[in-house]
Amino acid sequence: MRVVIAGGHGKIAKLLERELAGRGDSAVGLIRNPGHEAALRAAGAEPVVCDLEHTDVDTLAGHLAGADAVVFAAGAGPGSGAARKDTVDRAAAVLLADAAQRAGVRRYLLVSSMGVDRPPRAGTDEVWAAYLRAKKAAEDDVTGRDLDVTVLRPGRLTDDAPVGRITLARHVDPGPVTRADVARVLLALLTAPHTTGLTLELVGGETPIAEAVRAAG
Repeated sequence: MRVVIAGGHGKIAKLLERELAGRGDSAVGLIRNPGHEAALRAAGAEPVVCDLEHTDVDTLAGHLAGADAVVFAAGAGPGSGAARKDTVDRAAAVLLADAAQRAGVRRYLLVSSMGVDRPPRAGTDEVWAAYLRAKKAAEDDVTGRDLDVTVLRPGRLTDDAPVGRITLARHVDPGPVTRADVARVLLALLTAPHTTGLTLELVGGETPIAEAVRAAG
């Protein structure tokens, strides 16, 4: 399997790249900073420099040629303002969907966030509110496409060691989940066609990942 990951230098993306490489699959990481190429190679991925805020659909579709799936794991990141929440967390996800359709890549995993389906509370920091709105707009656009989309909404992310046990369902109570477990769930979802069309929330729990993904629906 050849999987192209947008946001290839992100924490979840690099963990997913290692998981893919570990089972003999090909991981391609889209990055905007050439200085991150070595880190991707160390994770077992092929780095491709492509700034999703400054590219076009034809160029991006060319990078997706031959892929079996795409994963949107990009984000504007800490310290970015409200404007980049829109240009990365929404617009780049939409552009990836455009490119996937043009390249004939049907499987699309979108990493979103819990809480996006509720309006931001009064007094919410504007940048955080912009992030939630951008993620929800990305979900609404991508899930309306003729693509095999699964949306994954993790809870509060931690850098703890993987646990291997989760709670995965359409709606779950808020809670933490390790980035390593998110990466392993994404890996399992890539070959779980029954999850197409689903939006799944994810936190740590008691169910082994493989079992939880099989039962999702």
